[in-house]
Amino acid sequence: MGGTEVASSSSSSSLWLATNPSKQWGELFFLLYTPFWLTLSLGIVVPYKLYESFTELEYLLLGLVSAVPAFLIPMLAVGKADSSISWKDRYGLLYLVGLFYIGKTNPFEKGDASLWIIIFSYVGNYFWTHYFFTVLGASYTFPSWKMNNVPHTTFLLTHVCFLFYHVTSNLTLRRLQHSVADLPEKVQWITKAAWILALSYFIAYLETIAISNVCAQFPYYEFVDRASMYTVGSLFYAIYFLVSFPMFLRIDEKPGDLWDLPRVAIDALGAAMLVTIILDLWRIFLGPIVPIPDTNQCLQPGLPWFPGHIKDI
Repeated sequence: MGGTEVASSSSSSSLWLATNPSKQWGELFFLLYTPFWLTLSLGIVVPYKLYESFTELEYLLLGLVSAVPAFLIPMLAVGKADSSISWKDRYGLLYLVGLFYIGKTNPFEKGDASLWIIIFSYVGNYFWTHYFFTVLGASYTFPSWKMNNVPHTTFLLTHVCFLFYHVTSNLTLRRLQHSVADLPEKVQWITKAAWILALSYFIAYLETIAISNVCAQFPYYEFVDRASMYTVGSLFYAIYFLVSFPMFLRIDEKPGDLWDLPRVAIDALGAAMLVTIILDLWRIFLGPIVPIPDTNQCLQPGLPWFPGHIKDI
């Protein structure tokens, strides 16, 4: 009876989690780690208005404190599934540091999910944040060291955010695949496409609502029109995930089809390029969702195809 229960439990959990025990531990870790950095930012720094005394250094430290433990904890806290394997082969660590090659005999054949997120979130911050400035009417005004007019802190926070979003997507898509496996292929495709659309919009909307509520206390991230940002802006943001969720799931998902780092990097760059094209088509054919004040334009030369930079070309 006990053996049957264990087998049933294992089978049930595998409907959501990856079949590799170390990978299961890694996915659960990133889910459980999320409340830490969320509580730090939204439960301590913002409610107690600690940011009022923050300089560029403190904002950078906030990003580092939020992101760095995600690298260190998998090294120090060994799950049961990882206790019998070398630290360098643990999914919880390798997922983050670019060394995910569980099950590979050649150490140079590395398929790394985190490398995908690093590339995708970097492009998102460096390039797509400017669409938030010029299309959605958002602006950052807190003191920070910046790259292409985007605060370094957001690069770090986006990484842990996107890890959580994409692990969540993996779990739900994996479970959905099991649920529709016996349906006709066309029905499976439509069902999964509908779920990806719904999940993408839900996550984008939820983050927008959370940020807007924070903005009531944190005045240094602003929107021209919050109502438009909730509805249309969330759809614009959801474009990120419409592309990334199904593509990210594919990494090492099929038994025997293990990805190496070049394949991961090319796939992430391809996804990023597709998102860039869609966002720019929106900018060209639909334009900003609100009137954009000049003060919300990019403050330093960055992306030449945005208004205000054409004359510099």
